[in-house]
Amino acid sequence: MEGRLFKYGPDSCHTAFQTGSHKRHCIFVGGLTDGLLATKYIEPLAESLDAAGWSLVQTLLSSSYRQYGISSIDQDAKELNLLVQHLKSKEATHVVIAGHSTGCQDALRYVQKFPDTIDGVILQAPVSDREYLELWPATSEKLRRAQRMVAEGAGQELMPRNTDFCAPMCADRYVALVQRLGDDDHFSWDFSDSELEARVAHMQSLPVLVMMSGAEEYVPPNVNKGQLAQRLALAMGAEWVLIAGGDHSLSNHTEEAVQRMLQFVTKLD
Repeated sequence: MEGRLFKYGPDSCHTAFQTGSHKRHCIFVGGLTDGLLATKYIEPLAESLDAAGWSLVQTLLSSSYRQYGISSIDQDAKELNLLVQHLKSKEATHVVIAGHSTGCQDALRYVQKFPDTIDGVILQAPVSDREYLELWPATSEKLRRAQRMVAEGAGQELMPRNTDFCAPMCADRYVALVQRLGDDDHFSWDFSDSELEARVAHMQSLPVLVMMSGAEEYVPPNVNKGQLAQRLALAMGAEWVLIAGGDHSLSNHTEEAVQRMLQFVTKLD
């Protein structure tokens, strides 16, 4: 995969990889543990966008790879704004953010904090980290520990090594991910209508595409994926699509993933 690696901010982690040399940009933001080339559809998406006159920008944040446990979606949004402002300083005419998994929370927080600075958002796999983690028996005890630490003023301290499957995790981020209505909790099925609207209604200010996977492995088995996508889209005034049989990252439906994203983006020309 060929392109241009560049810095967009002051820290060494503030780097991004751009495919194509256009003034219209689609920024891809991955989820927990993700970095460059996070999904199988990245390369064909970059090729298709380039052919349509758009650049794909894969960004690294201070939370990328295994650093998410000591970061926050507020921090991610601030760093994404650095990237957007950098692109605009290079005469960008259009900017779309495409979030994957927890990157969807980043996209929502970005629009909340920096309204009217981008032209659209794609939410691919907008699922609830909380509702997935609640399926694991040890989660409730870990959450109680994290809540105690936060109450004692130790929210930025690290929790035991077994808290997360692969990353150091501070109490503040664990509460954000796992507590009901925590800072990361945006797409949960058990929200009331008013709770959901309070979390996502600000997205009605711009075009949004919700892409839900029909075989989404990070949604509890009792949740109807199509109804979840429809409910999220209604609250955001968004378009939505259910990719039948698709897994979390659409690794088994890369062609359809690219087609859906390309159709949405090119409508914004």
